Amino acid sequence: MSRTVTYSPAYTLVPTYECFNRCTYCNFRAEPLQSPWLTLPEAEKQLKFLQTQGVIEILILSGEVHPHSQRRKAWLQRIYDLCELALALGFLPHTNVGPLSFEEMAQLKEVNVSMGLMLEQLAPHLLQTVHRHAPSKVPALRLQQLEWAGELKIPFTTGLLLGIGESEADWIETLEAIARIHSRYNHIQEVILQPHSPGNQQSWDGEVFDATKMPEVIAIARSILPSEIRLQIPPNLVAQPEILLACLEAGARDLGGIGPRDEVNPDYPHLQHQTLTKILAASGWQLVKRLPVYPQYDKWLPQTLQTAVKQWRVNRF
Repeated sequence: MSRTVTYSPAYTLVPTYECFNRCTYCNFRAEPLQSPWLTLPEAEKQLKFLQTQGVIEILILSGEVHPHSQRRKAWLQRIYDLCELALALGFLPHTNVGPLSFEEMAQLKEVNVSMGLMLEQLAPHLLQTVHRHAPSKVPALRLQQLEWAGELKIPFTTGLLLGIGESEADWIETLEAIARIHSRYNHIQEVILQPHSPGNQQSWDGEVFDATKMPEVIAIARSILPSEIRLQIPPNLVAQPEILLACLEAGARDLGGIGPRDEVNPDYPHLQHQTLTKILAASGWQLVKRLPVYPQYDKWLPQTLQTAVKQWRVNRF
């Protein structure tokens, strides 16, 4: 078995923090109309600085403008323009901005090498608790996104949020749904297993997910998901070296995008790759960079994106 663990050198651009959902565990959102949108000149300034910093992936991560808002079209155009800008400056965009229409997904496919959306949990009872005021967290709506991504041949990342009131049976149901959809389309690159980690902005008084349970969750996921789907854990949320290493032994093989700030969990700074390299090397693991699209999906991309990806692969990052 390979002792290789991957990560993506990444930087996050946030078009806006405003979001019409009010998930009670959220440490990201702002009220609608209370968060200025990122302008293209400001984004260009940030991205040009990053050209010498070893960054590959630009994660476009946004709060959600309501699907029926008059500003929805402008919001999607801003996301598209940010992706296009990132590509022009030599980066590879990956977008995760909440549920989209089929047409919106098709539009963003043209400027993204991969996309993503967390399923979180399919447990419907969460709509009465942490998702009570979060219309886009309806399980069927999010499952539809995975289906559409498959139909559109979009390399996709999804995942589970752990410790928001679900049960082990809920983990299994959610993982089985991912496996079932992947079996039809073969488009899921990664499944993230993200432990709930309380932050200063959330209204919910839920506790931190017990990190010692992470290897168990990973083992369950590995037993359900096809072997080609890589399991990802965020090292800033599984920060104890002995638990991180136990997660790798259980089957996790990716640490996700590592950059200067985790926008979803701002209270939990990322360990830099040099620190992670030392922790892993002590137990015989090698930490290596990857692109935000896996090689088996390169030919799914529009030709312009294939060219951009090929340049990275030829230059060996």
